[in-house]
Amino acid sequence: MATPHIEAGQGDIAEAVLLPGDPRRAAYIAETFLQDARQVTAVRNMVGFTGTHEDMPVTVMGTGMGIPSASIYVTELIREYGAQRLVRVGSCGGISANVDVRDLVVAIAAATDSAVNRARYHGWDYAAAADYDLLRAMVDEATASEATVHVGVVHSSDSFYNPVADAVSAWQRMGILAVEMEAAGLYAIAAEEGVRAVSILTVSDHVVTGAATSSIERERTFDDMVRVALRALAGDAA
Repeated sequence: MATPHIEAGQGDIAEAVLLPGDPRRAAYIAETFLQDARQVTAVRNMVGFTGTHEDMPVTVMGTGMGIPSASIYVTELIREYGAQRLVRVGSCGGISANVDVRDLVVAIAAATDSAVNRARYHGWDYAAAADYDLLRAMVDEATASEATVHVGVVHSSDSFYNPVADAVSAWQRMGILAVEMEAAGLYAIAAEEGVRAVSILTVSDHVVTGAATSSIERERTFDDMVRVALRALAGDAA
């Protein structure tokens, strides 16, 4: 049953999967939010855990940074392990002036400078969008929790250090809320494979204002996002 990148066995992966980029964040989420969590994979130190949340089986699996790395894990989780509902729980850099550090962003869609979706979509531009029901569940739960949540389009960049001098101006002009590195790939793979996906993100820093959180804060203090994601998944499954 093992794949080149995931060593989990039959039945080790739940149909509902949380996808942080950082494997240490995956471990933290499993330890903090799941009951009876057990490690099911650790190939290349990209750890994954499966446990339960309010009797709902949940897997939390690191993906690494960027669309290429995330695409490997997302594809194998879907094709080989039957994952059906995938939620990216990650960090993002604020772009909009309305977005502040530690706010939540739920991505309706993801623009991108990556070419991977064009390769998947016959050279055309693909509108990489979230599953509506999962998105609505995330927004409803975030609102109910009184978290500050923004809903709109993010930009998935192939480059953490973007070489395009006026990239931020272009993103602002097009109403981009935040920049991150995985959502566009996740959404396109989910569409192609006939499963459901959404991204809920915590603003870890603001590209324009320079406000930021530390790496330890990013690993340990994004609890609101995870609580919202788990409650939304539980409500969606009801």
